[in-house]
Amino acid sequence: MRILTWNINGIRTIPQYHPWNTLKKQEAILDHLDADIICFQALLAVEMKTSRQNLSKDIATPESYTAFFSFPAKKTGYSGVATYTRIIPQKAEEGLTGLLDIKPPLAHEERISPIASYPCHSPVEAEGDGDGELDLKDLDSEGRALVLDFGMFVLINVYCPNDGTDAEDRIKYKMDFHRLLSERVKRLVELEKREVIVVGDLNACASLIDHCEGEIVLKKLKLKGAGDAAVAEETFWAEKEGRHWLREWLIEGGGSMVDVVRRQWPDRKGMFTCWNTKISARASNYGTRIDYILITPGLLPWVKAADIQPHVKGSDHCPVMLDLYDQLPGTEEPCQFQRMLGTNAVEVPRLSSKYWDEFSGKQRSIDTFFGQNAPTRKFASDTQPASPISLSPSPTPSSQLSSQASSSKSIGKLQLSQPVPVKRKQSQLQVSSSCKKAKLDPEGQTKLSSFFSKPKEPAKPMTVQDDDDDMEDEDYRLAVKLSLSVDAKTTSSSSSKSRSAWKALLAPIQPPHCLVHNEPAKELTVTKPGTNKGKNFFICSRPVGPGYDKGRVERDREDVDPRYKCNFFKWSSEVKREALRKET
Repeated sequence: MRILTWNINGIRTIPQYHPWNTLKKQEAILDHLDADIICFQALLAVEMKTSRQNLSKDIATPESYTAFFSFPAKKTGYSGVATYTRIIPQKAEEGLTGLLDIKPPLAHEERISPIASYPCHSPVEAEGDGDGELDLKDLDSEGRALVLDFGMFVLINVYCPNDGTDAEDRIKYKMDFHRLLSERVKRLVELEKREVIVVGDLNACASLIDHCEGEIVLKKLKLKGAGDAAVAEETFWAEKEGRHWLREWLIEGGGSMVDVVRRQWPDRKGMFTCWNTKISARASNYGTRIDYILITPGLLPWVKAADIQPHVKGSDHCPVMLDLYDQLPGTEEPCQFQRMLGTNAVEVPRLSSKYWDEFSGKQRSIDTFFGQNAPTRKFASDTQPASPISLSPSPTPSSQLSSQASSSKSIGKLQLSQPVPVKRKQSQLQVSSSCKKAKLDPEGQTKLSSFFSKPKEPAKPMTVQDDDDDMEDEDYRLAVKLSLSVDAKTTSSSSSKSRSAWKALLAPIQPPHCLVHNEPAKELTVTKPGTNKGKNFFICSRPVGPGYDKGRVERDREDVDPRYKCNFFKWSSEVKREALRKET
């Protein structure tokens, strides 16, 4: 059995990428991922870009899968997780605190844990002096966790807050969420003796080997007196609270969880799961490993394989997978969830999207009123039998009776057995009066006669005649000819200069060459809010990589690797001005 986790740009954006754009349905996309349980998380800032109201039936309830979703209660589109599974779980819940619920509320037997085991019924103290208890309701308000009970283990699909901000409130929120997550798992393991699998984007780096700048960071730490590699690692974990939390949660740091992918590949370098696609970092594998599958030690005998899937595109993250044996090697004991799958006796938990009113037939969507089977309103006239329609001229004022006498006599009274469109011809009298009216229209408005008149002949060249004998004055003609010739040359020269100026102004900017590699630079646009938003600039076209030139302020010269992007930068407006100066 395979479990797969993937941080995606959005459920509805996957089909924009290859090979997903060749697959017509969400179920085909899920099948292509080739996993029994698929866990999606959303990316910070772009996120799922959706909510329950915007999900189509194809995405919410694919036929071969049971789907579960968690959306943020605030900051719509800010975060979210989704789990699709071919194996029906015994129970399902949203959130980690036990405070989130559905209507009607979950019964005691529908909950994964006993009431006393939830953090909301035994307060969790926040870290630090004077911080008090965690604000559990707020921590569960961003749609960051789904918990499914498969009997053999409890699966937690989680999306931890990003630590790429210096805002104190978000840093505190991130650390409080980490503490809540580890506390929920701790109680499942210690109080309920359950096996747990945590999958998702933890937004933290567990080791120097999982960071693209690991070797450079290690070198700097040693120069600062960190000593050997072990001390350098400790310093690296201490730099950010998220790293420190993750390291302490793992067995290597004295915790209870196993990083199963790293356990399978202990010395593998470059095993990254996330890259900055805005700077083409994926091409050079300049990334970090922040997507994990963590398991409790009791599940280790069941592990068949674990790995990342960097070849799968469609996001700035790649999927991470875990394969479990269907039965333990050397034994005949099958997995509990495999027995469940064979008997198919488990009822789908009420959190599933299949019970949503809009997909269960309890609620009609607005598009049903406009589809092929849309209900039609019946009017009283619809029930009356069709009768012949009598068409006769409408009553007209006495002043118009004389002008329409001939027309009304010719039309008469018409009897039709069924409604058909009737074309009314314009009388000769009306046509003639219309033509006369067109000719009398004021100057400047197109006349009807202009559409039927012959085109005017081009005007003949003006000739100069002598007043006395009607003979051409040769001297005068020559003077006129020379004058026209000079004007033409002047106009031609001026027009040529004008065209050249406009051509230079509107011509596409030729990219400058970077100073280190002497290669054409690439043009980008500022998207960050501020005074420079929307402006274009040029940078080195080479991809980033370990040791790329960040500038003297951020990168020591001895650490710069010239194979990667140099520090070249130039505003497009400056390049344009330089090109115009050369033209003039």
